[in-house]
Amino acid sequence: MADMLNGFNEMYNDFYGDTSITRREKNVRDKVRELSADRPAAAELNIETEVESMEETERKPVAVATKTPGDDPEKPKEPEKSGMEELNELVGLKTVKHDVEELIGLAKVRKMREEKGMKAVPMSLHLVFSGNPGTGKTTVARILGKLYKEIGILSTGQMVETDRSGLVAGYVGQTAIKTQKKIQEAMGGILFIDEAYMLNQKDENFGQEAIDTILKAMEDHRDEFIVIVAGYTQLMKDFVESNPGLKSRFNKFFEFPDYTVDELQAIFELQCKKYQYKLTEEADKAVREEIIRLEESKGENFANAREVRNLFETIIANQAARVSALEDVDEETLSTITIEDLTDKFEEEYQKELEARAAREAEVAEALKDVAEMNGENQPTAEERAGELVDLLKEMVEENDEGKSGKKKKIKVPEKKPIIRR
Repeated sequence: MADMLNGFNEMYNDFYGDTSITRREKNVRDKVRELSADRPAAAELNIETEVESMEETERKPVAVATKTPGDDPEKPKEPEKSGMEELNELVGLKTVKHDVEELIGLAKVRKMREEKGMKAVPMSLHLVFSGNPGTGKTTVARILGKLYKEIGILSTGQMVETDRSGLVAGYVGQTAIKTQKKIQEAMGGILFIDEAYMLNQKDENFGQEAIDTILKAMEDHRDEFIVIVAGYTQLMKDFVESNPGLKSRFNKFFEFPDYTVDELQAIFELQCKKYQYKLTEEADKAVREEIIRLEESKGENFANAREVRNLFETIIANQAARVSALEDVDEETLSTITIEDLTDKFEEEYQKELEARAAREAEVAEALKDVAEMNGENQPTAEERAGELVDLLKEMVEENDEGKSGKKKKIKVPEKKPIIRR
């Protein structure tokens, strides 16, 4: 029975391995015997020393990597700017900055009086931002949220931006749910509604449902969040006047004027500084001329700072196309905008093609007119003009066929778009 048990133990140890001292000593003795058979007695190994050596090796800890390759010490972050610092860094907006400073001063004093148990004059912090697109309305709203948080008027100060599509649903009863969701997101901060006048449309009740939901929340959660509505000046005046509830709650208007040429150029220069670009003297002069042209030809949809950012992106795309074709590009080349980058070669070629097509279509129209006016006495001349007309039409058909195959686009003459030229 004992032999059978020993046999099972040996089978177990052979299969799973035996880490006991006895087993290891046996292995060492076997090894010593093998070595001693071929070596002199003086050179015999000490069993205890060998066992200790093996045990020490087994106990030796394995080195573990504690640093991920490529890890670098974190660079110190720049100190976060205050809301007032961010406001003062904005280009232009002199009257808006003054209005904001005045409003923050009133809110701060009101807060201090309340904390000391003194009576505070009621004031509405809900605002109307009016002006054309790209005049900084959204940016100032975000900064206001930060300022209100700094003085303790708002708990979190985040800005939730939305418009009609984010508030209005297509079915009765769902608009209130959708609007309420946005209000909850804005709790502790600012709900910014762009083009708010779109909520007030004739023969449509969904927008009014959103307005009613917002007004109720402004009453039920007074001082818990702030609503700023924004849009074109006259449309926003009409919007506020259209509803007694809106008129009573929105009694402060901040007017955002269009930027001047100097301010628009300053915005362009800020974009260059932000993304580490610089202009040659010739390119700088051309940019100035283009900004003047944009400002002088502005219409109702002029987008102010957005126009300048679009101009900057177009120039950067042109610069990238030029630089990518060069070899051995250095940092100076990567960061420099030249006069070449202010001329879009593709646009110039495209414009020439448009003008050539327009001239050809005018020629065809004149030929058709001539043929229509010819009578029997001028039949030979009519046939000749008709032949010329057929040739012109064939050429145009061939060009259109090429456009379908992807070689050329079928071109419709658009309104000529000015581009910067040297």
